[in-house]
Amino acid sequence: MPTTVSWPIRRDYLAPSLTIRGREFEWGARTYLMGVINVTPDSFSGDGLGADPAAAARQAAAFEAAGAHILDVGGQSSRPGAPVLDPAEEARRVVPCIEAVRAASTLPISVDTFHAVVAGWALQSGADMVNDIWGMRSDSEMPAIVARHGVPLVAMHNQRGRDFNDVVTDIADGFHATLALCHRHGIAPGQVILDPGFGFGWTPEQNLELIRRLPELWEFRLPLLVGTSRKSTIGFVLDAPVEERLEGTAATVTLAIAAGADIVRVHDVAEMAKVSKVTDAIVRGNWKYRAQQ
Repeated sequence: MPTTVSWPIRRDYLAPSLTIRGREFEWGARTYLMGVINVTPDSFSGDGLGADPAAAARQAAAFEAAGAHILDVGGQSSRPGAPVLDPAEEARRVVPCIEAVRAASTLPISVDTFHAVVAGWALQSGADMVNDIWGMRSDSEMPAIVARHGVPLVAMHNQRGRDFNDVVTDIADGFHATLALCHRHGIAPGQVILDPGFGFGWTPEQNLELIRRLPELWEFRLPLLVGTSRKSTIGFVLDAPVEERLEGTAATVTLAIAAGADIVRVHDVAEMAKVSKVTDAIVRGNWKYRAQQ
């Protein structure tokens, strides 16, 4: 008799769903795609559009047609060693592009920033949520901005500049610090999505360990976002430049979903929509959404 193999499925969410711009995100039912719109001139991934609202709008429309569920607009490069922009310069890049994306797409828009003032301007210009790569631990005003607007938050653990003890322990410590800020400022846990920070302060070996050990972060009972797309660890494994990391990205996306990721942040939306659809069919055993992508 053949042996049946199944993946453990997360069923322990603090909040079973989250509504963003009138769209329900049902945690555990499927994988959602966050499409990256970099309005920077120096993106590590080679897809920086610069401060070009028309280009951002075109990419947003293409991503929506390809199956994205959230659009993530950022003007600050997060590559190692990138200079930190003055908030006014970051806003000059981001705000007009968010306005253009809002006009071109019905999808929820996330602003990728760790500056509270930029987040505030972006939310007033059409963004629906904040994606902070420092988990609100860089700008002390960020928790107040998120709370005041009542928007969802993607809170990432960033290991850069921190002492290393253990991959999961360090991530968990970062999550606990962010959630303490949320509690202090009245941000409901059901509004929070956690990102373990693949590629942010880890060695390639530690990044791969992060994916393997992702189920250990289920204890937070919150949705998980994982962003591996085109990153240097994939290039390290494949000995490949950024433009040749599509298959490696697909492998990491597949395994992240199998390990419990709810959202994957990607550059290649059309390709990763297919990857996530097949992975969901296997891991979740759920064909419910087949006709909707």
